[in-house]
Amino acid sequence: MSAPAPAPPSVIPMIINGKEEVGDSTFDVISPYTNERCWSTASATPQDAIRAAEAADAAFPAWSQTKPTARRDILLKAADILESRLIQNAEYMRTEMGADVGASQFFIVPLGIRMLRDIAGRITSICGSVPVLEEEGQSAIVYKEAMGVVLSIVPWNAPYVFGVRGAACALAAGNTTILKSSENSPCSYWALVRAFEDAGLPPGCLNLVSCRPQDAPEVVNTMIEHPAVRKINFTGSTAVGRKIARSCGQNLKPCLMELGGKNSSIVCADANLDTAVKAVLAGAYLNSGQICMATDRILVHSSIAPAFIDALKAALSSNIDTSTPPPTLVNIASKARVEGLIADALSSGAHLIHGSADQTPPSDGVRMAPVLLGGVNEDMTVWKEEAFASLAACMVVDSDEEAIRIANSSGYGLSAAVFTEDLRKGLAMAKKIQSGAVHINSMTIHDEPALPHGGVKNSGWGRFNAEQGLDEFLVTKSVTWMD
Repeated sequence: MSAPAPAPPSVIPMIINGKEEVGDSTFDVISPYTNERCWSTASATPQDAIRAAEAADAAFPAWSQTKPTARRDILLKAADILESRLIQNAEYMRTEMGADVGASQFFIVPLGIRMLRDIAGRITSICGSVPVLEEEGQSAIVYKEAMGVVLSIVPWNAPYVFGVRGAACALAAGNTTILKSSENSPCSYWALVRAFEDAGLPPGCLNLVSCRPQDAPEVVNTMIEHPAVRKINFTGSTAVGRKIARSCGQNLKPCLMELGGKNSSIVCADANLDTAVKAVLAGAYLNSGQICMATDRILVHSSIAPAFIDALKAALSSNIDTSTPPPTLVNIASKARVEGLIADALSSGAHLIHGSADQTPPSDGVRMAPVLLGGVNEDMTVWKEEAFASLAACMVVDSDEEAIRIANSSGYGLSAAVFTEDLRKGLAMAKKIQSGAVHINSMTIHDEPALPHGGVKNSGWGRFNAEQGLDEFLVTKSVTWMD
């Protein structure tokens, strides 16, 4: 049987070389459910960051030489432990970042577990090649080898998915890791690392650090600059990604970037309205819209726009339940930013299809009921900037070509959707859309172990998941010899 889930301590610790540490400095984590402190968290110093890098470096030689089957078994056991603790781990996530039961317990935590099992199953398939060389009497082998220490910088909104993607892919390839958790969801990441430790992962292979937001630049740059750190992967906003990529470039460290998205759903003239309405609304409002693949922009063909918008209104109105509070956003600053986007759009000529610009503040928590805007144009900030909230905007277009042009005008390119009953047309449109993923007749939010995940343009580069996800954390070495 799996070990029982550990209760979170009063102060969520760092984990360095297998030991939990609180350190001299802490900060409070505020629950958006209550807008009150839920727990405190250890705040790492640059010296702590150096110790984490040194611990990972010391653990690397043994871990990189561990047989693939042994690494596989540890990751599979970690997945079993996470599954046995699913309800409690989902509760940690809800408490500190405000996710609802559906998003946490039935989507994000289970997806992280499936990803971990998929990664584990691919470990034994890592292999090189034996090319035939030009010169007679000369042979070669091409090896795929672990890189060394990998720094994974992860956000708050889907911790069990991002922690698995960021750390487990690197561990599977034989690297050791440092997980720099978000200040908004440190307990979820602590629970994830504890599952790996309880599965038998050796000390130093997976280290956990967190810090106050104002200390993050110094702490993160200290780790990027450390000579033992060989690669960085970052999931988060494009603005922060630019800073991290700049530091990686200065230190000649490769980096994998999974950044923001401004994702478009194109509803063609021949779309099945019922399918499109359900998928667009799910894509816009799942997890309060706090997903990088969420549907921000809806492009609907003019010939069906009235019927489609009426169907959206009806679906949104039918989902109103006055007995339950509105969806939760991660913090007050996020809500204030989104309210500013809505106010700016309305003052520039947009109108409300659903929702209110003047939402009554609830008695507790940080909440925002879904809002859908119409009458937007390409110059509005709400059309250009990632909302990351229960907010979407709708624009009417006259052709598929216009929809593709507008979709591609975004600086982002993470995910998109096309709704049409003509698969040939859908595939042709998908080829023209500049995005890391395009989903025909399903929502923009789609992440599963078998599919490479990542973006283009301002949404980043590199891929997580599947074979490409493992390759990101391997180096290629050519060895030749004379027979």
